[in-house]
Amino acid sequence: MNSYVVIGLGKFGSAVALELMASGCEVLAIDIHEENVQHIADRVTDAVVADARDDAVLRSLGIRNYDCAIVSIGDDVAASILITLMLKELGVAQVACKAGDEVHKKALLKVGADRVLIPEKEMAGRFAQSLARPNVVDYIEISDQFAIIELEIPKSWIGKSLKELNVRAKYGVSVMAFRRDGQMELSPNPDEKMRKGEILVILGHEDRLAKLYKL
Repeated sequence: MNSYVVIGLGKFGSAVALELMASGCEVLAIDIHEENVQHIADRVTDAVVADARDDAVLRSLGIRNYDCAIVSIGDDVAASILITLMLKELGVAQVACKAGDEVHKKALLKVGADRVLIPEKEMAGRFAQSLARPNVVDYIEISDQFAIIELEIPKSWIGKSLKELNVRAKYGVSVMAFRRDGQMELSPNPDEKMRKGEILVILGHEDRLAKLYKL
């Protein structure tokens, strides 16, 4: 079981903590405000009222033993930078942070954050992607060049198999999974016929994925 510590329990931090719990992970939630901790305490593995800016507090909570720490204090730039720096110095393997803008993001990356998200910017980008690519259910950017998309089965693909379509050779992308009736099927059978309403989870270079948007 993967373990996470979420520092900062505003709307974003609480949502992340609950989503991780729903995914079967162990979650320690931390906030300096008691009311925020009480709001989530019975829905996570453990919840603590603590000041994460205190190095001794982080040590006492055994932070370095967690697989990943999420710093969601986007509205307090100084605190988020300080906490991120301390988490890396304590040896936390992965530190993901929420930033308020590009300057904040750059500072967090400078002190060692492994991943930085600007929620408003990312949501705006994904909303724009959904408008521009109506057959794409979801779009997750991995880097400047690669992404994972959830694509509705194109009409021309219905009743055919991945093997028949020769997707990897023709489009240069990898089909990682099918979503059928709300269930995710990893490593799909290449000989199985695809049905209307199914969703493909596809990994590839943006230039190659672009070929699929017009199908």
